[in-house]
Amino acid sequence: MLQIRRVFFSLVSTLLLASPVFAGKLAIVIDDFGYRPAQENLIIALPANISVAVLPNAPHARAMATKAHNAGHEVLIHLPMAPLSKQPLEKDTLRPEMSSGEIERIIREAVNDVPYAVGLNNHMGSAMTSSLFGMQKVMQALGQYNLYFLDSMTIGNSQSMRAAAGTSVKVIKRKVFLDDTQNEADIRLQFNRAVDLARRNGSAIAIGHPHPTTVRVLQQMVYNLPADITLVRPSSLLNEPQIDTSRPQPVVPGKSVEQPRNPFKGVSLCKPKHPLQPVYATTFFTVLSDSIGQSQLLKYMQHQWQGWNSTPRKS
Repeated sequence: MLQIRRVFFSLVSTLLLASPVFAGKLAIVIDDFGYRPAQENLIIALPANISVAVLPNAPHARAMATKAHNAGHEVLIHLPMAPLSKQPLEKDTLRPEMSSGEIERIIREAVNDVPYAVGLNNHMGSAMTSSLFGMQKVMQALGQYNLYFLDSMTIGNSQSMRAAAGTSVKVIKRKVFLDDTQNEADIRLQFNRAVDLARRNGSAIAIGHPHPTTVRVLQQMVYNLPADITLVRPSSLLNEPQIDTSRPQPVVPGKSVEQPRNPFKGVSLCKPKHPLQPVYATTFFTVLSDSIGQSQLLKYMQHQWQGWNSTPRKS
């Protein structure tokens, strides 16, 4: 009977103490601003903590950046960077072989074309962001403007964090793409995945686009976030811990550069040298009971229990 009571108090104490301490922080960035003002105006009408990334050469870049800023949204430059795939490149797309001077010119003009920008993220860019030498030139240029870099993570082996080492540029990473498809059910699923990651890791950044389906999902879901999730600007996550998943890519003269490796192919597990000893239920409950048996909450409940079983004195 005594053992059962000890287990009961231990479990009650564990449940009472197991409450969330920190709210998950969720940042949402909508890319490709500057081409579709009608759709983009619907994004601007959403809560101000949703941020926008503006293509510097878009016809409405300056107007939409200004309008978003005036409505309280954080503005980023959505700078085209070269992908690994062969496709037509936009004007002033950053490429790894560009000189430092050329990259500085493109970033300087982008800063002028997108007023109020406080950060920059890449449009496409798997070839550029996987080049350490190319990204070092980008980080040196960004350091002149006090801009942070939001890595859209279009490739797992991005060198952005490695390239930013030794500069003043802070790097944060995208965790979820909301709208790889334009199906509303898929977008809702991705939105909920971002919420789960924010809850589990403390923060998460989701990137979407001003598609009609994305707009409709955001209109439905950003006003109904769980109580433990807070919508924030990306700049509020600059001091959150980041994990560098890149690996260096040595360049051998006369040989082509190896294709960037996708690190998301599984992790090798270390096998124990000896069989693991089983842990029985009685051992689990004993350790659990002993570990919190001295807690103040348990002592308080024990005193209350004793008080319930005692006969009150007559006055």
